[in-house]
Amino acid sequence: MQNRIMIFASFLFFFLAASSEAADVARIGVVDFQKIIQNSSAGKDAQAQINEKGKEMEKILKTKGAEIEEMKKKFDRESLVMSKEMRDEKEREFRIKINDFKMLEKKYKTEFNEINNKLVVKIKKDIFKLAKNIGKKEGYLLIVEKNSAGVLYSPDSIEITDKIIKIYNDQTAK
Repeated sequence: MQNRIMIFASFLFFFLAASSEAADVARIGVVDFQKIIQNSSAGKDAQAQINEKGKEMEKILKTKGAEIEEMKKKFDRESLVMSKEMRDEKEREFRIKINDFKMLEKKYKTEFNEINNKLVVKIKKDIFKLAKNIGKKEGYLLIVEKNSAGVLYSPDSIEITDKIIKIYNDQTAK
């Protein structure tokens, strides 16, 4: 009888020890990078820089577009009294202006995307490093990014985004 009690106690001890270790090992965290971009101070600064640059580019493009519109209106008014050579020359100038506008627009789109990627990639690097440190310190088995990992559902209890935003804001404030 005592042997059976000892065997049962041993099994119970190992079962409880194994289940407590399994609970520690299965710690999972979820991070929402979009929320970090929207709510962290570095993310807000990056968005402000991107918006400022975008508005600057948009203003220049609107000015150039208005110049082209004015040139078109002027050409339409004066084309009836122009000689054929003069009309051909003005049309050529108009096409050159339009091509310049399209090239500038393409250049600005590329430049805008590069600025956006540069700022977002820097924040991502910082967040991944921070998540790795948190994972090691707090014993997470796995930390996934909510959107890129294809997470369709996760309980709020495993989301560590707010914790990362707080630590990241503290780090960037220094």
